Amino acid sequence: MPRLRRIFVPDLSVHVIQRGHNRASIFHEEVDYRRFLDVLSQVARRHAVRVHGFVLMTNHVHLIVTPSDAKGLPRTIKEVGGRYVPYFNRKYDRIGTLWTSRYRGLLIQDERYWLTCLRYIEQNPVRASMVKTPEDYRWSSYSAHAFGEWPTWLAHHPTYLALGATPEDRQARYRSLCGTTGSDAW
Repeated sequence: MPRLRRIFVPDLSVHVIQRGHNRASIFHEEVDYRRFLDVLSQVARRHAVRVHGFVLMTNHVHLIVTPSDAKGLPRTIKEVGGRYVPYFNRKYDRIGTLWTSRYRGLLIQDERYWLTCLRYIEQNPVRASMVKTPEDYRWSSYSAHAFGEWPTWLAHHPTYLALGATPEDRQARYRSLCGTTGSDAW
């Protein structure tokens, strides 16, 4: 049975999930995380895909991206894999695929769901008991949204910008949305 064709709408955000084969680690050392982010930032820029949020877990990756055209995201993911996997295989003396299957790309069709996805991915290390708070995990975009520590390649999204009139207002509102009280401050 053939795979279903993916449809990406230009300028509509997508929650991307890519998992390691057999739940194996896809990052072992700090340099691996850095290499992945370097490749992602270069390739996304080349294919006009804006990256708004990310978390790099030991055995999977979550991204929130907005492609500018229908071919940008598939080309980005393919090229990231084509550059990161050979690096990883050479470094760790392994062969074969790193990924369990095709990446999942879930369309994000409204603002509330966009914020829910961002919170979900940035709080993933807390739910996995890797850290106590999301700011303790350095391989996510949480510090950008909550504290204004933006890498040059990470793009603002209109939904995030609507959280406040100033960067400080947006950061405070986002931290409130991600609070540990369990209540949504919508």
